[in-house]
Amino acid sequence: MTMVGLVGALTGLRNALRGTQLPLDLPLAKPATDTVHQLTKQLDDYVLPRLQAIEAPLLVVVGGSTGAGKSTLVNSLVSREVSAPGVIRPTTRSPVLVLNPADEPWFSSARVLPGLTRTFGPTATGSPNQLRLVTDPSLPPGLAILDAPDIDSIVEPNRVLASQLMDAGDLWLFVTSAARYGDAVPWRFLADAAARSAAVAIVLDRVPEAAQSVVPDDLRRLMTEGGLKESPLFVVPETKPGKDGLLPEAGIAPIRTWLGTLAASSASRRQVVLQTLDGAITALVGKASQVADAADEQVAAYHRLEADVIAAYREAERQVGAQASDGSLLRGEVLARWHEYVGTTAFFRVIDEKVSWLRDKITAVFRQHPDASGVKVAAEIGLQALIVEAAERAAERAEAAWQATAPGRALLATRPDLGRASTTFAGVADQSVAAWQADVFGLVSQEGAGRRQKARLAAAGVNGVGACLMLVIFASTGGLTGAEIGIAGGTTVVAQKLLESVFGDEAVRRLAATAKANLIARIDSLLAGERARYMVVLDGLGLAQEGGRPVDQAIDEVTTQRAGGYDIPPQEPEPPTPPVEKQVDDGGSMIYTHDYEIAGDPPMEETTDLMEEALQPTTALPISEAAALAATMFSASAVAPSLPLTPNIGAPTEPPPAWLPRSGDGGQ
Repeated sequence: MTMVGLVGALTGLRNALRGTQLPLDLPLAKPATDTVHQLTKQLDDYVLPRLQAIEAPLLVVVGGSTGAGKSTLVNSLVSREVSAPGVIRPTTRSPVLVLNPADEPWFSSARVLPGLTRTFGPTATGSPNQLRLVTDPSLPPGLAILDAPDIDSIVEPNRVLASQLMDAGDLWLFVTSAARYGDAVPWRFLADAAARSAAVAIVLDRVPEAAQSVVPDDLRRLMTEGGLKESPLFVVPETKPGKDGLLPEAGIAPIRTWLGTLAASSASRRQVVLQTLDGAITALVGKASQVADAADEQVAAYHRLEADVIAAYREAERQVGAQASDGSLLRGEVLARWHEYVGTTAFFRVIDEKVSWLRDKITAVFRQHPDASGVKVAAEIGLQALIVEAAERAAERAEAAWQATAPGRALLATRPDLGRASTTFAGVADQSVAAWQADVFGLVSQEGAGRRQKARLAAAGVNGVGACLMLVIFASTGGLTGAEIGIAGGTTVVAQKLLESVFGDEAVRRLAATAKANLIARIDSLLAGERARYMVVLDGLGLAQEGGRPVDQAIDEVTTQRAGGYDIPPQEPEPPTPPVEKQVDDGGSMIYTHDYEIAGDPPMEETTDLMEEALQPTTALPISEAAALAATMFSASAVAPSLPLTPNIGAPTEPPPAWLPRSGDGGQ
């Protein structure tokens, strides 16, 4: 694997997540939508920028509950107020990033947290969409501390931003108090950190003397149960801040020393970064698969809704097709107009007396009754009513099927008219039936173009023969009962014999089949237009039919690229950082920066040895004696086996290079 390959794979995953559409109201939709937002933000804010700049300064995010003392801790660590604490809640609103001036280029651009506008200086604007950068030379190069808003703020944008910032950190410095260490909200964040193997340290603040033998042990128990057994725990006793509002140096020295140790070399920083980064990527992949499942759920629901509509209208097509040929239309007005046209009594008397005389008698009757327009109009009205009724029933069935599901109900709420046939459907159906009848008359005229047929057709009349052809199509008696069967049957015989007398048996069968197929096609087209109203609603969702496949494919690529580990080349030893004293002019006011000391790096050969040891899976990196007394150091043992760095951090016999204020600085 190359780092470029992993960056490309994760970029592809981000794009696949952004392209996932979850428009239907389904159980997985809302959680997956939130997950997409979280994952894309984390990829943009942390994972991709960090992969492309592994050697960037270590970003420590100080987070915790309202009033836990986060800002006071940050101020005390740098021995001056850089983040304003307060008694009014919420306090921290604009996140504050404290960093060494040499590291400013890493954070002043949109490399990390690109959605936050950068501001500079000590004046807070109160906007959660801004990241305020404060430089302080006392902070070791390679270390930046971010004071985040309250994770349980009553202001929702603050809570959202706090979560975003925690996801963007290499190391969480989680601050709680003796009074609130068991609150549920912080533990939800800590559970998430444990699940993705993030580097976490916990600061238990404001511990009364009487509780120092009880509360830390109980918190350690909770940490063990919550998967944070190896995380450091720093205990800050309850004390009154000094006049400058800072905590006593003795209470925060172990924290400062521990952070300075982590920032002391690129190897130690890289270890923390890779632990959190790899854990974040592992968690991303797991959560992205849930998004893929939600996308598949969407496509499955789409197809169910589509199938319900198709089934409703196919049933309507079947019913109309059956009723148009089972004799159902040969009743009422159609039958009355036909009897009026041919003279029912005379015909049946002829049929009863002698069938052989039938053809001549039929022709004579038609010569006496040349106008068949009544039959045509009655057939048109009956057929149109049949089609409209079928469309209404289909709309009702489709609506009922959609009403039975949550996504269907949500869609119907936007189109309450779908439960009925469209307002223009009756007129469209009437036009289609009239066009079909015109086609029937056209077929009759075309078939009667021969000399012999032409004479017979002229004798019977095109309209009369066309009416007979329509009645033959409506011929089956399956839809009639009782006396209607006999009447309709006689009607069919009359129409059939007339057609045969004009065209012959074979031509009549061909004409009937063609006209019926034409009718069925027109019915299907009409109902398809009604069905399309539902399909327009579904298509308007913009749902890609591939579902979660793009996300799954992107996950596979990330997994493949990650399987080979992280090919980070060894870094050259960092040069010692000389002490610096200066005063910073910010906005016209002089900001006092206290004197400080940064101990020099070890000799070149010692640094090289340290880095080589850090690359060994079981090597312990040095840490100060004070930190060892205050906390159990975190372990990277939860990192994936592919990681080249999985050491436990322990305590050496000699203190390492550290970030130390001069004597007398800090609160008393």
